[in-house]
Amino acid sequence: MKRLYSFLFIFLILPACSRDGGNVNTDLGHRMLLIGNSFFRPYAEQIDVVAADEGYVNHNNTHVFRGGVNGNAINFWNDSTTQRHLEVKEAFDNGGIEYFGMTAGGSSRANGTEGFREWIQYGLQENPDMKVFISIPPIDFPTNWTDTAQYYGFNSIESFYDYFVNTIVHQNVIDPLRAEFPNTPIFTIPTGWAAVHLLKMKQDGILLDSVDLSGPLATSLFTDTKGHQGQIIIEAGALMWMKGIYNMDLSSSAYETGFNTDLHGLAHQIMSDHDPLYNQ
Repeated sequence: MKRLYSFLFIFLILPACSRDGGNVNTDLGHRMLLIGNSFFRPYAEQIDVVAADEGYVNHNNTHVFRGGVNGNAINFWNDSTTQRHLEVKEAFDNGGIEYFGMTAGGSSRANGTEGFREWIQYGLQENPDMKVFISIPPIDFPTNWTDTAQYYGFNSIESFYDYFVNTIVHQNVIDPLRAEFPNTPIFTIPTGWAAVHLLKMKQDGILLDSVDLSGPLATSLFTDTKGHQGQIIIEAGALMWMKGIYNMDLSSSAYETGFNTDLHGLAHQIMSDHDPLYNQ
């Protein structure tokens, strides 16, 4: 158990209209403010592409990014004189934010909601009806996933990531935030499952695409040893975001991911398996 608590502390300080045949949208899109790091940014940017392709004509996304631990909510908040901090406040001050998204990570062991709480409090002043979501990234250094899981007492990366989602984030971050902000919808998107499942599919030989473990963005699961995600993972994760935020019907989506592997089906299955208590 001491190792699990150590992981909690260590991980949280790391950066860790419609198309023909597609969805008929009654939801035309929302204005969002998304802040995070390089394990968050690709999905925040890719949903702009998917939303436009799927006819969410009112989708509008303000991005504010910083690398590594600087992209965690608590560091965005504490670095109060930086340009990026001021950009987040300016976006809130202008009003009209309907969704505010952050990346999991950065909180201390003693206070899982720090950073998240402060930004939510600030944002609600001019955006009282906004909804909040936290994207849960994959564990870093994917070539070490098995060893990392075993070190913390789990027999697989799947069981370890499940613990990270459902205990570390849901119980220690989301539940207290919901108690403090009972009138604000707060939900999660377990984005990291895309990386976990696609790596397992590659290992099992059932991917329908020829992709390397690590290498160029377009043709690899990961782009480096840290575990920055390649395009196939980004596409799957972005579809998860579209499902989590817009409840997009992935089974009828005509969006082309550029891959043969059924990323729509994978994203749908992951989101279907996600604890419904932590959907919006």
